[in-house]
Parts: sequence; structure tokens; C-alpha cells
Amino acid sequence: MEGYNCRMPRICIVPRVEGLAGVASFRLKFENGLRACGVDVTYDLAEQADAILVLAGTRNLLPLWRAHRRGRTRIVQRLDGVNWVHRVRWAGLRYTIRAIYGNANLSFIRRRLADRIIYQSNFIRNWWEDWYRPARVPSSVILNGVDLNQYTPNGLHERPSGHYRILIVEGSLAGAQNSGLFNASSLAGILSHKSRIELMVVGHVDKRTQNKLKHQTAFRIKFMDVIPREHIPWMMRSSHVLFSAEVNPPCPNSVIESLACGLPVIGFDTGSLSEIVEGDAGRLTPYGSNQWKLKQPDVATLANAALEVLEDQPRFRNSAREQAEEKFGLDKMVDSYLKILLPPA
Repeated sequence: MEGYNCRMPRICIVPRVEGLAGVASFRLKFENGLRACGVDVTYDLAEQADAILVLAGTRNLLPLWRAHRRGRTRIVQRLDGVNWVHRVRWAGLRYTIRAIYGNANLSFIRRRLADRIIYQSNFIRNWWEDWYRPARVPSSVILNGVDLNQYTPNGLHERPSGHYRILIVEGSLAGAQNSGLFNASSLAGILSHKSRIELMVVGHVDKRTQNKLKHQTAFRIKFMDVIPREHIPWMMRSSHVLFSAEVNPPCPNSVIESLACGLPVIGFDTGSLSEIVEGDAGRLTPYGSNQWKLKQPDVATLANAALEVLEDQPRFRNSAREQAEEKFGLDKMVDSYLKILLPPA
């Protein structure tokens, strides 16, 4: 790995998150990068390791506390965003309890157990420091990365020629997390006045939300649920633009993967998106109201920007890939993490 002599043998990663997007996507890519560098991976805090990487939080606080007390193993916490949607809309009792517990768990590890903090973006660092004060330990910002050989514009695809396909890729757009999906529906509705539009949704969407959206007739909508991870590059190459649906995203892997596949990104300028989507890699427009209250955004302005991207695909697709190559290579990300996890003696 460039700039680092990989001699340390093992890193413990907790928890072992499974799934399509978010933390699970990062874990798989990061592990592949570690193994390519000759670093072993374990998920058991009882096993000997040279460093511990906590992906946000963990239920296994007691063994983590023991590792902290021993003081021989560096504990690095990689922080996502703060759970906040439950503060502005009713999300159900289970979701609310999990969100409150999650914030308490994350902040406890950050405050008492971590030796170093890695924030996914400057937006995340500022958010945590604003709500929970600056951490007592050193911190860094490392944007996510992607395997540029796996996520590439080159390869098979089935991009439509008779209509535009807007793609959404999220782990979940169910329940309290569905506001971005309704924003996408409004966007597709406006764009359908000028072109034939298909909205392709990859990720879990509850039946109630699906039924609400299926009643519209202005555009075609397809719910793909969760698809195998290896199919994601094909799906991205087979689309014309990615809509980043999450409001205030921490550092969305789907956006970085999209850029790597040469798929330009559109969305509202919230969260970390302006740190990722620059120049002609896509278009971001102001939310137009208070996104922290999930107020109705300015979809019309975004639709005008989206048209520019849809009507000049070569320019935006080339720029998307160029930006991914410049900023988001997996090697670069792993190297940055290793300098913190296993600093040279």
C-alpha cells in the first residue's frame, strides 16, 4: 500500500455488519483492501489484534472496555452521523428506542473508550462536535473509497435508449426513512413533463410506501428491493443518473460507487454531498427549506439541474469517473486508515 509498510498482522473490526449499503458496504471494501495489503482481519475482541476498528458502535461494550483498560491495543472509532429523524417525525416506538440507544452507545465509545476518531466527512465532524462537543482524543476525516476496478464504466449494461432511468440505491427507504423517496417521486413527476422517466429503486421499501407511489401514472417506477452487491455496478452502468435520496447523508457509499461507474449524481446540497460531488460529476441544488425539519424541498430547481445532466451524458459521465479516480480510490482510503490504526514505529 502506497506510503505505508504493511508489517502489522491483524486488525479487529467490530461489529461485523452485513447488508447492502452503508457500514456493511464499507466493511467489505475495507477488508478487501486490508487483505490485499497483507493485513489479517478478525471480528472477535477476545482474539489478539494490533488495533481495533469500531464501525460506529457495538453492543459488545464489556470486551471493548477490557481492551481499553489493558491499554495495549489502539481503539479507533469510525463515526457515521447522529440519529436524528426520530426528533422531527414519528418513526415508531422500536425505531425511536433504537435511535436513542444508538446515539448513547456511539457517544459513550467516543467519549470514554476510543483512542482516535475517524469521521467520514467534514460534515460529520462538525455535526458531532456541535451536538456532543469536540472529542478528547485526536481525530481525522477520511472520505470513503471504492475499488475502481470493480466499479467501472467499462462492462456490460442495459442502459435504456427510449427513456431516462433515475437510479436510487439505499440500504433502506422504509418507514421514517422514506422522505427521500417521495422527493424522488416529485422529481420524476416534474421531469416526466419533458421526457419519459423511469425511477428505479434499489433497497428495502415497505409495502405501504410502495402502494402510495404506485398510484401515480406520470412515470414508471420499479422497486428492486435488495439485489446482490455484485450486480450494483451493472445497475449503475444501466442508468442515466443517480439520485442521492438521503437527507443530510454522512458520506454515502452509493454516491462514490456511482461516480466510479461513470454515473453522474444529482441531489440536494445537504450533508456531505458537496464534499463528494464536485464540478461536472453531477449537480447539487439548495434544499430550499429546513432539511433538519424535513420540510418540502425545492424540487423544481433540482429538476432543471437534472435535465442538464440527462441531456449531456458524455460530459457528466466522464467527469464522474475522473473525480472518482482522483479522490476515491480504495488504496488511498485504506492507506489513510492504516496510518491511524497501525502507525509506523
